[in-house]
Amino acid sequence: MIKAGIVGATGYAGCELVRLINSHPEAEVSAISSVSFEGKKISEVYPSYIYLNDMICENADEVVRKSDVVFAALPHGLSQELAAKCKNNGVKFIDLGADFRLDSEDEYKEWYGGEFLDKALHEEAVYGLPEFFREDIKGKSIIANPGCYTTCSPLALAPAVKNGLVELKGIICNCASGVTGAGRKPVQGNHYPELNEGFHAYKVASHRHTPEIEQTLSKLSGEKVTLTFVPHLLPVNRGILATCYADIKEGVSFSDIRKAYEEFYKDEYFVRLLPDGMCADIHNIKYSNFCDISLHHDKRANKLIACSAIDNMVKGAAGQAIQNMNIIFGLDEKTGLDIIPPAF
Repeated sequence: MIKAGIVGATGYAGCELVRLINSHPEAEVSAISSVSFEGKKISEVYPSYIYLNDMICENADEVVRKSDVVFAALPHGLSQELAAKCKNNGVKFIDLGADFRLDSEDEYKEWYGGEFLDKALHEEAVYGLPEFFREDIKGKSIIANPGCYTTCSPLALAPAVKNGLVELKGIICNCASGVTGAGRKPVQGNHYPELNEGFHAYKVASHRHTPEIEQTLSKLSGEKVTLTFVPHLLPVNRGILATCYADIKEGVSFSDIRKAYEEFYKDEYFVRLLPDGMCADIHNIKYSNFCDISLHHDKRANKLIACSAIDNMVKGAAGQAIQNMNIIFGLDEKTGLDIIPPAF
């Protein structure tokens, strides 16, 4: 059994890791930590785990000592030293935060206000979006697990961008997320009376996931991609719906685009390309590691509209992290993640 430790286990992504690994046939939760709840059982924080997982939150050093792989579900700026500690102890490290996601230190400084503490460590890190970078992930020790917006938007656009079927200028990613994406710590905007019965954009044209989406699409296209990203907050717990717009190149038919998507994703279990006429819906991917994609053609404007839906806590966080763990340990990617979403 793979011994999996979780640092930051009482946050939303961390507790989702506990839930999923608890049922994983080839891994077990070896130790957990939480600064806020050290010394408490996780079942005291989340009563749904009572008798199923009553592990006590320890300190991060104990988690590293007891584990083959450590998942870090921490805010940005807190993972780099932990990654170095894991490396020195021969422990694999999967970071659900942002510290290793950006290749450029200048961009990391601009968007996160931090710096690369160990540049050599960053050069070892691999960006863990399996559907695009699977071969790079295999056998690696430091994985930067993508976030939720930075998973659903590139998945929606990748085949069109990679195959040169759409213009790279003028791409728009219009995304709406459930409130768990904001984390467990309460803030005014996530307070029930503020959130319920509402729907609004936030951090318009200034969200930190923008350069990460651009970085992924630039790697796939071989050209620099600059796009417009506008996130919105939905009054629901889980799910992200990304609606992405791109101008179709002259001479390219919608049939060409459909064929490109079918070919690109034909062997990807976790990407479900929906039949024509269906629309991706967060209702249909809840609690699962699936990404549903629907394609639409605005004939008047000759635009591709690609919609993708994921569970932001699973494919957008914990599930994808476990998918990465499965890859680096040579397991079938579906192991522990072959979950049918509930129908209602």
